[in-house]
Amino acid sequence: MATGPDSENETFTVASDSDDQISDESNSDEDSDVEDDCQSIVKKPCKYYNSGHCRDGKRCPYRHVCKYALNGNCKYGSNCKLNHPKGGSEGSHASSRASDQSTSRDPVLTDGRFYQWQLSDGTGWMDVDNDHIIEAQYCLPHTKSIKLYNTPCGAVSIDFNRMRVYGKSLRVRRLDDGNTEWTWYCTLRNKWNKYGEKDSKGNPSPVKSSDIERKFQSNPSSSFTFNIGSDTLEIKFREMRQVSKKKKRKVTRRPVYRKLQTGAGVSQVVSALKNVSVGTKPQWQFQGKSGSWHSFKCRSGTKTECSVTSDDIERKYQQNPQNSMVFQVKGDSYSLDFKAMTQTNLKTKHIRKVRRVLV
Repeated sequence: MATGPDSENETFTVASDSDDQISDESNSDEDSDVEDDCQSIVKKPCKYYNSGHCRDGKRCPYRHVCKYALNGNCKYGSNCKLNHPKGGSEGSHASSRASDQSTSRDPVLTDGRFYQWQLSDGTGWMDVDNDHIIEAQYCLPHTKSIKLYNTPCGAVSIDFNRMRVYGKSLRVRRLDDGNTEWTWYCTLRNKWNKYGEKDSKGNPSPVKSSDIERKFQSNPSSSFTFNIGSDTLEIKFREMRQVSKKKKRKVTRRPVYRKLQTGAGVSQVVSALKNVSVGTKPQWQFQGKSGSWHSFKCRSGTKTECSVTSDDIERKYQQNPQNSMVFQVKGDSYSLDFKAMTQTNLKTKHIRKVRRVLV
């Protein structure tokens, strides 16, 4: 289950994608200037060289290097016919939703960890402490953004869709060890559904997520076509849309979460969550019928008597932000899904949105 496209979670936790935010995203390769991690000013890559031919040759004032290698996301790696900069320090800075995400064919860029989230203020890349918290949220298909405190650059809000930092002259990137398993999702009735899973009627999916990923890795600018009955559907990677004659649906690609690499376990997760939100108190809320948000409280003897408080939910969440929990309201059992940020009445199957805010 996943939250609907209009759900928003502020501060540390995340907000779901909205149609407007996805539809207006740019896939231009020229949105951002490419810089080396050193402090000297370098020339931009030559667009004619990258297109296949530059008539100026050695006299060209621009760099004759692969522009994708400068961003750390050349899908051809060592087999690329264009020149790659020496040193291999360039990372996977991303400015679009599809082609700039790491794939298993990318160069191994981390220092041995599964992944590394980094920020740059123009003077060099800096690791973000406790970045497994970022990774855990990034792995959720409905997640739009995350706000962090106590980073090397202060408080920052990271836009996962565009891989950018809101409101600051900062760059963000996710380095990969080359072994990430990527999963593809499509929206159906306001929920993110994984390609390859059976539908609500138990019918098998006509395509697997791994099939889509294989085609994406071979050419992130192409598309993947498949059939459902007599209908032909196409997943356009640049647009991150699934299109048919009748409908267009949003598509996203996220990594499969890999647990902490240090082996520190739950205690480190708890400590990291506290460090990320220093000076604030998490508050869990659910959305009422009118659209307003209400905090979870134990209200003994009332019509809305609840078996858990916001603090109870927070303790459970800190133990494992990928799990769920069950609680009761006036004898009815509900499941709170941390991954989907929803609560479901286990009897009626009615779903409400939940959120975690810092107050």
